[in-house]
This record gives sequence, C-alpha cells and structure tokens, in this order.
Amino acid sequence: MNTPLPKVVHPVAGRPMIERVMRAVKDAGAGEIRVIVGFGEELVRQIAEPLGGVCYKQERQLGTADAVRAAQTESLKGDVLILNGDHPLLEAADIAGFRRQFRETKAQLAVVTCELPDPAKFGRIVRQNGKVRAIVEFKDAGPDTQKIKEVNTGIYLVKAKLLNEILPQITADNAQGEFYLTDLVSLAIDGGVPVEGILANRRVALGVNDQLELASATRLAFKRKARQLLASGVMMIDPSAVFIEDTVKIEPAALLYPNVFLRGETTIGGYSVIESGSMLTDAKIAGNVHIKAGCYIDKSSVDANAEVGPYAHLRPGTEIGEECKVGNFVEMKKVKFGKGAKASHLTYLGDAEVGENTNIGCGVITCNYAADRKKYVTKIGKDVFVGSDSQFIAPVTVGDGAYVGSGSTITKDVPPGALAVSRAKQIIREDYVPRATPAPAKTPPTKAGDKYPEKK
Repeated sequence: MNTPLPKVVHPVAGRPMIERVMRAVKDAGAGEIRVIVGFGEELVRQIAEPLGGVCYKQERQLGTADAVRAAQTESLKGDVLILNGDHPLLEAADIAGFRRQFRETKAQLAVVTCELPDPAKFGRIVRQNGKVRAIVEFKDAGPDTQKIKEVNTGIYLVKAKLLNEILPQITADNAQGEFYLTDLVSLAIDGGVPVEGILANRRVALGVNDQLELASATRLAFKRKARQLLASGVMMIDPSAVFIEDTVKIEPAALLYPNVFLRGETTIGGYSVIESGSMLTDAKIAGNVHIKAGCYIDKSSVDANAEVGPYAHLRPGTEIGEECKVGNFVEMKKVKFGKGAKASHLTYLGDAEVGENTNIGCGVITCNYAADRKKYVTKIGKDVFVGSDSQFIAPVTVGDGAYVGSGSTITKDVPPGALAVSRAKQIIREDYVPRATPAPAKTPPTKAGDKYPEKK
C-alpha cells in the first residue's frame, strides 16, 4: 500500500476494511469473531476490539495456515468461517448464503470460488470430474493450471473438528516456504473427505492489495449505496458523482446534486435538497430543508423548512430550528437557533442561544473565547433585531424584543424591549484635508517650432 498503515486499516468509502468485514460477519450471525493481528497490531486492535473481535497475534508471518493456527483453533466448535480482512465488499447476505449452502450439502469443508475473466495471480481451483480436487497458488501453478478461470476467494467454511485434525498436517513444502491454508483442501480429499465448491459472485473475490484497488473498492461501495437509495426513491442528478457512506439514511423524494459527500450517521428527510459541494457528517436534516452549495455540516441538526447556505459552516452542537435562514459565509458552533431566526450573511455565532424570529445582521460576532481560555455563552431572546457589525462580549444576555444598533459592542445585559447602542462619538472636521495646489503654468516656447524651451 506504500503507507505506514496496516492494509486492513485503510478506509473504503469511509470505513476501515477490517471494520467492513467484521460487521458483515457479525450481521450474518457469527457467535464469535477472532482477528489475527501482526504488523500494526495496535491500530487493528483499536478497530476490532470495540466491534467485539478477539485479537490473536501471529508472531511471524509464515503464511495463511500459520495465521489460522494463531487463532487457537483447538477451542473452537461447530462451523468455522475463515476469511481475509481485505475483502471490503463482502456483505452479510453473502456470508449467510455461504453458510446455508454449507449446511444444505452437509459438507465438512467448503471453499468459496468465483470465475474471473482475468484470474491474474489468484489461486486456481483444480477440479476432477466436477469435484474440487485442489487449490494451486499462482506462484506454484504451471502454464495449464494458470489457464483455469475459477479461483479461490480465500473464504472457507469448515467443521472445527476437521480443521483441528488437518491443520497440524500442513507443511511449508512449497516455493515460498510458507504454510498455505489452501492445503486444507488437498489434505481433506486425501483423507477421504469430499470438499464442496461454493460458486459466488466475483465481487466477493475483490481483495485490496494496492492504492488502485483501494480506490476501485471505494468507488464500487459508493456505487452500490447509490443504487440502493435510488431503488428506495431518492433522487440524484448524477448517481456516479455522489459519495454516500453505508451508514447514511435518506428518505424518498430527497434530491442530491453532484459532488455531495454524506458521511457517518447522517439522516436526510424527504423533499430535502442537498446541493453540490456540500459535506455532511453525522448531520440530522429534517424534511423539506434546502442545503445550498458548499455547506459543511458536522454533528448538527436542521429542522423542517429551513435554508442553509450557500457556503455555511455548522459545527458540532448546532441546532437550527424550523423555518430558519442561515445564509452565505455564516459559521455557527454549539448554537441553538430558534424557529424563524435569520442570520443571512457573514456572521460567526459560537456558544449562543438565539430566540425565535430574531434577525442577526451582517458581520455579527459572539466573542465567546475569553482571556482565561474559557468559553462563555451569549443569550439573545426572541424577536430581537441585531444590527450589522455588532459584537457580543460573552457572557451577555439580550432580552426579548430588544434592538442592538449597528456597530455596537455589547458588554452588558440588554433588558427586554430596550435599545442598545455602543459607538464612539462621530467627529467631523471640515477643511481637514488641504486643498490641492494648482499646477504651475507651462513655460511658452522660445521660438516658433520649438516644443519645449532649451535646457541650460
């Protein structure tokens, strides 16, 4: 991957690959998830353990069978699913299907396969009379074997008892000197145990081994999410140009413009419009909301019939009420903005409460960060008019129905219905700027035909 990160930590459509695989396994009903860690184990543990995974360290990377041994398989019982952590497009439905076929065939060992037009360096599935006979790694495959299109996806289902019988028999007698888990198949067959091949969609085989494949997996994940939303009634001007993470929920009749990024636990109500260039993270957008171009909304909520933007920034903890208007180049952080309130342009409100139907003029600032490095709250009541270019030195309270004159710096509480004006006295000094001195007259020519007098 050419980065300092372990491969499975790299994100696909917003989530680490190992998280995607673990969630698919968990949603498919796994009773326990064991994760083999090695390089970068601390980073992997930080993701896997909160998801319920139990991590086992592979001290030396001696191959896939050695990795399975590290999981202390002797304590396992029942059906065991073995898969790679770099298959981010695997879904719970896929795993449930594999498990169902495994049980229906009453097999003790099954390998999940798929057919690829260009198998590249995948291990090949060798069949004899239609039955799986062996899996041959590309590095050990001859020319005829390399022509086989059916490949090993790296996913196995095996009874725990059989796994523990065969695993100690696997040796490192191959070109790489590694313990291959693929030898499970040939050893089982040699022991008289038939092996089932479960043919799957080739999407299941998509693993990630470099940045190009990572980008491809991300593109496919976004495309899959867009298709699901389109099928549910969400409207998109260009489905190929929206980037929506799996955890996002959108109601029918919402409209998404191109180049929209929707992340985390974002929810969007019906009939809402999200215009181009907007990025929403863990945002709660109600129905019939208009998010105009270029808005950033992070861990904030917007209630019904409100307008935001263009180019507005709602930072964590902000709550925009119904029928509000938040205009261009307005930034809010931890603000409760009451129903019908307006801040139309060029304003910063931080750690503030604004009442219903209050109008915030252009260039207004709540000065919430004090010299003691603490943040204080500004409270502005309902039906308040705040003139442009006003500053509120928190903590300060403005009562309902009050007026604040433009250019005021408010340092004291303003009673309800009062007018607060804080300006320096305007001074006018007439004739302060000296009048311009007339330019000197030009010297006339000394003789006919001369343009300028001769210099001496």
